[in-house]
Amino acid sequence: MSRTLRFISISHKTASVSKREEYHISDCEKNSLIELIHNAYPDIAGLFLLTTCNRTEIIIESSETTAVELRNFLVNYKKRNLALDKNLFNLSNSTEGTVKHLLEVSSGLASSIVGDAEIIHQIRKAHQLAIANQLQGSILERAMQTVFKSHKRISNETEFRDGTTSVAYKSLKMISDTFGKGHRQSKKILFIGAGDIVKQLFKYNSKFDYNDIYISNRTEENAILLAKRYGCSFYPWEKVLQNEFSGFDVLISAASNCHRLINNIENDNRKLLLIDLALPSNINKALIQQSNVTLYDLDTISVGLENTRERRNASISKVDKINEEELLGFSDWYREAPLREFLAEHKILVNKKVKAYYKANGIKEDATEITQSTNRVMRKLIKHFEEPLKTDELDTIIAEQIF
Repeated sequence: MSRTLRFISISHKTASVSKREEYHISDCEKNSLIELIHNAYPDIAGLFLLTTCNRTEIIIESSETTAVELRNFLVNYKKRNLALDKNLFNLSNSTEGTVKHLLEVSSGLASSIVGDAEIIHQIRKAHQLAIANQLQGSILERAMQTVFKSHKRISNETEFRDGTTSVAYKSLKMISDTFGKGHRQSKKILFIGAGDIVKQLFKYNSKFDYNDIYISNRTEENAILLAKRYGCSFYPWEKVLQNEFSGFDVLISAASNCHRLINNIENDNRKLLLIDLALPSNINKALIQQSNVTLYDLDTISVGLENTRERRNASISKVDKINEEELLGFSDWYREAPLREFLAEHKILVNKKVKAYYKANGIKEDATEITQSTNRVMRKLIKHFEEPLKTDELDTIIAEQIF
């Protein structure tokens, strides 16, 4: 096959946060950048663009355009210094090397947090963007199906996808584990704080869809801003200071420099889940003595996360093996591509010539016999597919296969 998969990548492995920010591509500029690249390099039949907080990846399916040309284009597009920044990129002009890289990225092996469960969703979005721009390409599309098959196998055959190493995700999952999936949507939840952990809580809530969330923070403007952004309700800080939590089922507290912020919970026999993600702690541990209270802190959550990490680390060799097997399957398909092209190109011609041979020799046409004769000729032609076949040679093969 004349086209090749190639990639360029700038990630946490090669560049600092500030440098990665310079090459981040926002959602609003992705379509215009894809159009610019395609117009600059018309030989590109497939283009896959992935951007996350840790990486920017571009994969192309092209007959001529190289990874170096693509890198230089991106550097110029971002108005950066090529001499200074060119070594921040990993790149390859090998189809199999590109697919191997894509499998490592999509499986989470190349993530800053090994086993990152978010990356496959971002991969799917990037794939949909390629399709929307009619730039999925035949080889690129096969590579994506290889990725999705590998992801499914990793999920089904290993513990690599079990759990997460994020305390925010783990905290939200505890709500479901505590109250049960059937009742979790009805629970009233309060996030206390407006820092990174609380922002992660909102981010991961897209997976849980808790819809009765309140937020409170010492600087009320920050809480109100997050409440508007994520469509939740504001809860006054004064009420938190007064420990007024009537009606809430879950409190997740991550306020900085607020030791023993929560000391009193009204004991109304209502089941209450307390999760303390602050250091120093926000919640008085003595509250666990109340029969209606369940309390988790960073230590208890960390035990679960460490178990998750150990299971993931134990699964890495299995993930590597699955990726290797799927890469081998892709490689077999890719190596057979010239033969498939040859067969597709010649089968219509052979079928016409077989029919012409029947007519010229006064043989009554029979659809089944013509199909069988065509298939016999095609099997014979496979031995010649790497070199051009002359017309008289094809006629001879047809005559041999019919009689």
